[in-house]
This record gives sequence, structure tokens and C-alpha cells, in this order.
Amino acid sequence: MNTEHDWITTPVTVDILRGFLDVEPTAHGLLPHRLPARARRQIPDNQLAVAEAQPSGVRLAFRTRATTIELDTLPTKRVYRGFPAPADGVYDLLVDGRLAAQATVPGGNVRTITDMVTQSAELREGPAGTARFTGLPAREKDIEIWLPHTEITELIALRTDVPVEPARDSGRRVWLHHGSSISHGSNAAHPTAIWPALAAAQGEVELVNLGFAGSALLDPFTARAMRDTPADLISVKIGINVVNADVMRLRAFTPAVHGFLDTIREGHPTTPLLVVSPVLCPVQEDTPGPLAPDFDGGTLRFKATGDPAERAAGRLTLNVIRDELARIAEQRTADDPNLHYLDGRELYGEKDYAEFPLPDEVHPDPSGHRRIGENFARLVFGDGRPFVAEIGGPHRVRECWTRWVRPGPGWGRGRTGGPYRPALVHVALLQRP
Repeated sequence: MNTEHDWITTPVTVDILRGFLDVEPTAHGLLPHRLPARARRQIPDNQLAVAEAQPSGVRLAFRTRATTIELDTLPTKRVYRGFPAPADGVYDLLVDGRLAAQATVPGGNVRTITDMVTQSAELREGPAGTARFTGLPAREKDIEIWLPHTEITELIALRTDVPVEPARDSGRRVWLHHGSSISHGSNAAHPTAIWPALAAAQGEVELVNLGFAGSALLDPFTARAMRDTPADLISVKIGINVVNADVMRLRAFTPAVHGFLDTIREGHPTTPLLVVSPVLCPVQEDTPGPLAPDFDGGTLRFKATGDPAERAAGRLTLNVIRDELARIAEQRTADDPNLHYLDGRELYGEKDYAEFPLPDEVHPDPSGHRRIGENFARLVFGDGRPFVAEIGGPHRVRECWTRWVRPGPGWGRGRTGGPYRPALVHVALLQRP
């Protein structure tokens, strides 16, 4: 820690956190989670357990005149045995919504993946460190610090040279999104450059990102978490992990999709709900999974290992899933006018692939993330699109938390730091004048 200032330490609490569903006190500080405790107890594998604890889209938000900010954290970094360690995760600092500075935290814990199929790993503990930002404008300003999207990050202490206060209500709608590793941010250069963050910035919404690398598998506990999370806009990007994990056949996939959507609708009966099919991924367009790593040529790539002839027996490919999702969406819209469907190839298709190929055959590079984010903003947040803002429309969900909800037994902590009980939030929405 630098000692040139008379530092003011502000406790890192839920009052200054955004984009999380739960927090866990640790021996070092506070660990944000993107699934609630009940869901975490039902997680069957290490891959999702790690993914939901990686804070993609989670950020600190506060208001201050500070010119120097320090954030102490304990990161847990992931490396693959036999491969060079990746660069340290990036912390993005935004001033009044614009990227103004970046920092990294060296050291920390190291989680070495010893088997890419089972995701078994060895953990080596390391020291905490500090992300330091200097030279910030000496005026009242809104600060956001976006945490590294692929590093588990325990928050220890926030220090500034002048006091801070929680960020004011932005007035923006809350967008709750669920998807796979691309939504999580695989291969993105920094946390505000993952495609959901780029789309949220262009759509002027507050992002809650439930993109889980390798783990968008229609898990019922994820659907229940979405059901119980207040949101103004909801999207679910379905398909790629179901294919590349080879976890089900068409017979199981169709009712699983219906069940996932039904559960979300229990808590959000009229919220705009967008179903998005997979983006283009040539290795799995017509070849079933499972996906396997391919190290030929000295770089990691992925290949599909299934037999295309087995599609007739119900094996899933991306094209099979797109056709079925389009059919399901068309069927459901007869009774659900607020449900919408988007073919993922409109976000990233053949022309995009020709311009920005997938480096490992599955995940886009930073330019690909930018293209997907731009396309999503244009196709979803644009005029006449599913998430277009309504002039004079209903109050935002977050305002209802304050207006309607009172603490009581069994209450949790809301995204703004206030108490909430999801079941009563939904009653409030129905009763609101």
C-alpha cells in the first residue's frame, strides 16, 4: 500500500456492488457469487462451481472526488498444466461510464487444471495484492471498477484519498442474461469488453451476467435463480454447451427448454424474454458432440467427435437446436406475446466468421466479442426491437424493491444492498398502480 495519502478505508459491502446474486464472507473479505447459495449446493461439477464464482459483469459502483483509488483483492487464477500461465486479469475503472484506467493484481492463488475433461485441479495458495488507479479527475464523479471476468476475486479493502458514497440510482433498466462461455467472456481482453457488457453499454441498461463457461446446460437451479432475480429484461442463450457436452438428446432437450422457460415465467410472467440460439460454430453446425481438445500444431483448438449420421436418432447439433428453439418459441408466443426469438447467426454468422475467425474453433477473439455486442445492441435494443425502452412505461424493478419490500424472516440481500424477498417483489409488481 502506498503511504503518500491519508487513506480513507471504505468497507466493501453489498451497498457498493453490482451484478451479483449473492456474497460469501471469507477469511480475507467478501466473495461475490453469480448464483445463490441454494443453487451452489446443487452444482454437480467443478466447472460450474468455478465459473459462477468468477465475477463476469460484477463491479463496484460508488461516487467520489478521489483522485487515487486502491482495491485490495485475493485473486484465484486458472492455468492449464503444460500451458503457459495467462496474463493477469484486468480491472477496468470507468469514470462516468467511460473506461478511464486499468490495473492488474499479481500473485494470488493459482488453480492448475490437471484434466481438461473432468476439470480436476490443484490449488496453490498465494498472497493478496492491490489494484491501484491514480491521476483520476478531481471532481465529483461516478466510479465503476469491473472485476476480472475469469478470475475468482475476493474483495478485501477499498481505499481512497477522499470519502466515497454508494452510487446513485442510474435510472436504467436491469438486464438479466444467461449464456455459455462466450457470454461469460472467453477470449475477451478485459471485463468491459465481453460482448454482454458492450451490448449493455450501448443499450444503456444495468447488466447482471449469468454467462457460465461450459455450463449453460438448462440446469433447473439456474432457472430458479433467474426466476427469483428482479429484472426488467431477460435473455437466455441456449444450445452450444448442450451440444459440446453431449448431455442430452432431442427428446430430453425440448421439455428441458420448456421447463427452463416455465420456471423463469413463474417469477417474470410478462417481462420481455428473449431466447437466443447459438452463434455460428462450424465444427458443431452438423456434427454432434462431445467436444474434445485438439493440440495438433502446438495450439489449443477444439473438435467435435460425434457421428453426424446419428442426428436421425436424436443426437444434437447446432442446426438441430436452432430449428427446435425456433419451433418452441413460435409455439409459446401464441400465449406469451412478450417472448421473442433471435437466431444466433444474426449476432455472429458466416460473414463475421470470415472477418473474425474463431481462434480455437469455438470462442471469438476480442474483435468477435465487439461484433457480437454491436449486433445484439442493434437487433435487440434498437427501435422496434424486443428490448426497446417504452416511453412512459412501468417503473423499473429496482425502484419497486425500495417502495414495496420490507425486511422479515428469511430475507436475503438485494443487488443494491437492500433487503428483498423475490416472491414478494413479484407480488409488488402485480399490485403496483
